Amino acid sequence: MYWNVFSLSFLCRLILIGIVVVGLLLSMPMFVEKGGYAMEKPPEKPLIDLPAPRTDGASALEKALNERRSVRHYTDRPLTLAHIGQLLWAAQGITNSRGFRTAPSAGALYPLEIYLVAGKAEKINPGIYHYRPAGHQLEQVKAGDHRKAVCDAALSQSAVRNAPVSIIITGVLERTTAKYGKRGIQYVFMEAGHAAQNVLLQAVSLNLGAVPIGAFQNEALGRILGPSESERPLYILCIGHPAAR
Repeated sequence: MYWNVFSLSFLCRLILIGIVVVGLLLSMPMFVEKGGYAMEKPPEKPLIDLPAPRTDGASALEKALNERRSVRHYTDRPLTLAHIGQLLWAAQGITNSRGFRTAPSAGALYPLEIYLVAGKAEKINPGIYHYRPAGHQLEQVKAGDHRKAVCDAALSQSAVRNAPVSIIITGVLERTTAKYGKRGIQYVFMEAGHAAQNVLLQAVSLNLGAVPIGAFQNEALGRILGPSESERPLYILCIGHPAAR
């Protein structure tokens, strides 16, 4: 009788533990879906705080759409920290207390990572930086001016070398394919397009010129950025003050 009571008590404990574990496992995807905060690793280097983004600009969306053109020639004038913060926010900034962002994402899984290649920027040393949406901050990945190396990886397109800054979008396909299977690959590419168009229109509203670059060597660009092996380079966006033509 004692053994049966003990076995029943032990079984009840196992069931309770199982319920707790299953609950945690089920809640984790929900936590990731509601904005992707769980994806950000603790910073390894000091972070650069970016100015709060403006959400009440005077430029109309219709005007930005009408004026958007690919601009490949830039002046030597550096971009300000406010410019950079606004552009990065347009790409993947958080716009909701639940973690939702400026660009739509299938399942709110947010597979994109955003990098800044800075050559000429006020208050930011030349280098490669990773954008951290949760804090609207930059974390330095590499020091030095890497624009020529990125240009070489982009088949020597001069806009990449001459632009004061470039934004590079990478994707972690597994974040989306884990839920949607092979179809998730298409969703990640779609999302990169959403984010890129946000940046291009934001550039117009800031009186900047920008051009999207899709021709580059994936492996070469990946080595320059030094991201995790799971990240795939998807897009380069060159941005600067337009030169008179």
